[in-house]
Amino acid sequence: MRVVFMGTPDFSVPVLQALVDANHEIVAVYCQPPRPAGRGKKDRPSPVQLCAEALGLAVRHPVSLKTADAQAAFAELQADVAVVVAYGLILPQAVLDAPKLGCLNIHASLLPRWRGAAPIHRAIIAGDARTGVCIMQMEAGLDTGPVLMRKATPIGAHETTGTLHDRLSDMGAAMIVTALPRLPELTPEIQPSEGVTYAAKIDKAEARVDWSRPAQDVDRLIRGLSPFPGAWCDVSGERVKLLGSEVVSGDGPPGDVLGGFDIACGTGAVRVTRAQRSGKKAMAADQILKGLALGDRLD
Repeated sequence: MRVVFMGTPDFSVPVLQALVDANHEIVAVYCQPPRPAGRGKKDRPSPVQLCAEALGLAVRHPVSLKTADAQAAFAELQADVAVVVAYGLILPQAVLDAPKLGCLNIHASLLPRWRGAAPIHRAIIAGDARTGVCIMQMEAGLDTGPVLMRKATPIGAHETTGTLHDRLSDMGAAMIVTALPRLPELTPEIQPSEGVTYAAKIDKAEARVDWSRPAQDVDRLIRGLSPFPGAWCDVSGERVKLLGSEVVSGDGPPGDVLGGFDIACGTGAVRVTRAQRSGKKAMAADQILKGLALGDRLD
């Protein structure tokens, strides 16, 4: 098929590669423009742009698709289908209507649960037992379109957003390659109105650990925000990111250090298994404790 690919972050890269490997003709790759990043704040191309350029594909990164010129340029591609994966721009109706077979979105949740920007983070933070990937026919609403294909997967007890992100990305890549040649025979499933939840973008204000919460909630927050933006706590005036954890037995006033990196919560305790000091690399908890004194209590 003649495919327009639209995506920006790491999550989208395996999908683009899978489409190329399946011998689809990628007529253009749309992604977000380079953004300032790093200590020098130099413009850095997105992971999708870097991948597309390495594959010799034409890259476009318009600031908006709302202008008549942008929509005309998209229509001139005469695509059979557009595949959209974490692109970052809303597609106007003129863009949605341009490909012969419409625009397909690969979404990392079991719709209608967790529509929106951060479905992987929210599923772990909420303690969902499972999640998955949906291939959805796009329409004007936010992740409201009919689902053409879905696949579920369990969320592991120690899974982080980072590990789940990679699994779901690979799932989505395999699913879209299967779905494209079968589009005429796939039956659209209208999303039910019951069970709709919204995965709001992660606010950095959510990232500070509140040790007065139950251990289960603290553990889910740590794993759900790992590796980015990273839940954190204050250790003797230093902000330390907590990137891995598990619920353990233990009791004490919230924030008390029970031994090692076991911290008392509102109920129960959490063992931090991976952490990162400011300006340092992430490492296992036993390694980080060789140079970091927790004291008696964490804030």
